[in-house]
Amino acid sequence: MTAQYQGDEQARFPSPHEFALPRISIAEALEQNWLDIWYQPKIDLRRKCLAGAEALVRLQHPQAGSLWPEDYIGLLDNDGLAKLVEHTIVTSLRHWTVFSAAGFNLRLAINMPAALLPELPIATLIAAHRPASEGWPGIVLDVTEDQLVRDIALTRKIAEELKAHGVAVAIDDFGAGYSSFSSLRGLPFAELKIHRSFIKNCAADVTNAAICQTAIDWRIGLVAWPSPKGSTRLPTFRH
Repeated sequence: MTAQYQGDEQARFPSPHEFALPRISIAEALEQNWLDIWYQPKIDLRRKCLAGAEALVRLQHPQAGSLWPEDYIGLLDNDGLAKLVEHTIVTSLRHWTVFSAAGFNLRLAINMPAALLPELPIATLIAAHRPASEGWPGIVLDVTEDQLVRDIALTRKIAEELKAHGVAVAIDDFGAGYSSFSSLRGLPFAELKIHRSFIKNCAADVTNAAICQTAIDWRIGLVAWPSPKGSTRLPTFRH
């Protein structure tokens, strides 16, 4: 079982740029080198070790300052999103070599909209930029449940095709999309990331605890890793 570390929700305070953001152009951001990729660690709770990391893109805007993904993603059109995801995939593949040289063989995860799965040449990107090392564990593409269930058959087809290229698909924010377990059963996904609303206080909230346990038991039975998302509290991890 893996847990995804997320900073405490109370630790981040609103800044002025969140209320009046400038127009964001990913093409300009790439040209001006405004994009930084930060890696959020994922912890294996059973083995108590680093299990992977998720790539999160920060945009360092000259006027607005450091922008988190939620600050600017909603301002991008489909073409801008595609350029951002492609940049993140290619850069993460290059960064894996840096992690590996430091002794960390991590499978890196990248967030992307489900609509881009059939549009982006993901297999081609991987073939062109993947590390040469035989120890490369592949990458994970995180797709939110609410987007994934709009066309489960297509997602299943693409996920199966990408397997051969070392690409796995994870269901992100599970529980927020209100899909049934049976509708997701045939999907070849590697991880199930439980929505933070169910993880929060699950050590004390019996309803949330029951929901999390059901999701974990179901996914373990299908041979993949459930991942409680968004919690930093030790009692929750222990539960």
